[in-house]
Amino acid sequence: MVSRARLASSMKVSIAPGRDSNSGAGRFEGNKIEVMSDAPETTPSPETEAFSPIRWHRDHLRLLDQTLLPHEEMWLECRAPEDVARAIRSLAVRGAPAIGVAAAYGLVLGVASLPPGRDLSEHFLEVVELLGSTRPTAVNLRWALEQGQRVFAANTDKDAQGVAAALLLWAGRLHSEDVAANRRIGIYGEPLFSTGDRVITHCNTGALATAGYGTALGVIRAAWESGKVEMVWVDETRPLLQGARLTTWELQRQGIPFRLITDSSAGSLLARGLADRVVVGADRIAANGDTANKIGTYPLAVMAHRHQVPFFVAAPLSTIDPRTATGADIPIEEREPNEVTEVFGTRIAPEDAAVANFAFDVTPAELITAIITDVGVLSPPYTDTIFQAFAKNKVG
Repeated sequence: MVSRARLASSMKVSIAPGRDSNSGAGRFEGNKIEVMSDAPETTPSPETEAFSPIRWHRDHLRLLDQTLLPHEEMWLECRAPEDVARAIRSLAVRGAPAIGVAAAYGLVLGVASLPPGRDLSEHFLEVVELLGSTRPTAVNLRWALEQGQRVFAANTDKDAQGVAAALLLWAGRLHSEDVAANRRIGIYGEPLFSTGDRVITHCNTGALATAGYGTALGVIRAAWESGKVEMVWVDETRPLLQGARLTTWELQRQGIPFRLITDSSAGSLLARGLADRVVVGADRIAANGDTANKIGTYPLAVMAHRHQVPFFVAAPLSTIDPRTATGADIPIEEREPNEVTEVFGTRIAPEDAAVANFAFDVTPAELITAIITDVGVLSPPYTDTIFQAFAKNKVG
């Protein structure tokens, strides 16, 4: 069962590349895994460092429960892979990069929780299947699990303690590398903005959706720090209100001016010339550039195209899936009806109302001005530029 460790709301947990609670050597003793590090329990504030919703602490994983934000900051203590899977399914941890990193630590917990007498390889495959079944659309999840399987295969000459230590070192590197990749996305994306830009963003793509710093929100942050962004229009993002709850929480912490809007207001803003850029994240990008992202992204792209406003997608190269030819091949998760029929536990629809609750939609590549990645800005035709990016950069 996932236990909850309540932290004072004033505690700001941050992770910076190269010095965080995930750096250092891994150690496995009995049923306890630790990261050897001289990093303090808390690091400098998110104004100067990359806040992270994911922390490895001694022998377990801590995840900031995003279902409770912005009113309560509570950390889940995950001590078994089932706890991590439950956190991913419930959206306590969410965002493609964050899911991938959390799953990596879930593999560590899987080896650490090897039942007496069980075959390690069989048990490990069961853990991989458990975690892989949680969110079918986010490609970073599969990407991380495949990496973890390679690490496991390279250490089959070791006992469970040795395998756990190797996986822990790998998961820590993955964590730090994601923060660094997100910062590069911001660096590459910043030149695409002009002074005074007003930007629309959808869902949450900041530090909360990653291991730290953020993708689309990281780009916006970099452009704001360079004096280019005047204001951010934040889509509330129905049905779970990630924009209203999470993006506003992050922007407020960073001091970036914003105004919260209903999803259906974006078209009016674009028509009235009140928005100059649209920047969103991605859960999976196909080989041709078609992009799956939070439901509501596609109509936003259509409206931006109609009003000739640049529409950017920001994501690490690991979110691009060259094995998925087009958006038609991306599996779209459908979630529980109560996410639509209820708001914070209060029913708003008649009993037995039929519901379609698609978690994602697919934006065709032709509506995307550019894809901002950690290796550079990709422009159409994406079939060519994505192929070239993978040819030049070894991923996975």
